[in-house]
Amino acid sequence: MRLQGAVALVTGASSGIGGAAAVMLAERGASLALAGRDQDALRAIAERTGGHALSVDLAEPGGAERLASLALERWGRVDLLISNAGAGWAGDLAAMPLDVAERLVALNLLAPMRLTRLLLPGMLERGAGHLVYVGSIAGATGVAREAVYSATKAGLATFADSVREEVAGKGVAVSVVVPGVVDTPFFDRRGSAYDRAWPAPIPAERVARALLRAVAAERAEVFAPAWVRLPARLKGAVPGLYRALALRFGQAR
Repeated sequence: MRLQGAVALVTGASSGIGGAAAVMLAERGASLALAGRDQDALRAIAERTGGHALSVDLAEPGGAERLASLALERWGRVDLLISNAGAGWAGDLAAMPLDVAERLVALNLLAPMRLTRLLLPGMLERGAGHLVYVGSIAGATGVAREAVYSATKAGLATFADSVREEVAGKGVAVSVVVPGVVDTPFFDRRGSAYDRAWPAPIPAERVARALLRAVAAERAEVFAPAWVRLPARLKGAVPGLYRALALRFGQAR
C-alpha cells in the first residue's frame, strides 16, 4: 500500500503500539483518524502527527458504528484499518468479574469485527485497502490466568484468517501482528504488573515497525520480536511437548 495520502484509522492510538504506529504513519504521509478513550493523550498524539482525534469507547454499544461514521464523514473512505485497541485482565478465571470478561470480548474481538464489517465494503468497492489486527502471543499459545484475553486474541487471529481467504484477489490485504511482551500501559490497566524476569518487554516502537513492514509487504503475519514465532509454531507442531514445557515454565498450571 502507498501510505502517502492514504487514510489510516488507528484504534488504541493514545499510547503504546497505536501511538507509535500513528507517528510512523504520519512520517510516511498518511492522514490519520486516531481513536482512543484517553482524551488528553489522544490530543497529544493528534497534535504530534497532524491527525484527527476521535474519542470513542469501542467497548460501548454503538462505539464501532460511531467511529466508522466519524471517519467516513470526514474523509469519505478508510484505506488502512489498524485494529489495535484492547484490554487485559490477569487473575484466576474463577474470580474474574463477568462484566470485565464481557468488556474484553466487546473491545478486543467484537469491535474489530464490527469495524471490519463497516469499512470493508468500501475497500472492496475501490478494489484497495488493508486490514491490520494487533493480536498477541497469548492468542497463539494461551496463557494461564489470562484465559479470556487469550481467547479474544485467538478469535481475532482466526477472524483475520477467514477474512483474508474471503477477500483474496479483490485488492484488500489482511495482516495480523503478533507481539510478545511489550512495554506499554497495558499491564497497569489490566490490574497486574508484569513481574517476570524473562522475556523482557520490548518497546512499542519495535512492534509498530513490524506492523508497517506487514503493511508494506502485505504480509499475512508478523511476530515482534521474531523469536516469538517459535512457541507458536512449537504448539502447532508438537502440542504435547509444548504443554509439558508450558507447565514446567509457568505458562500454564
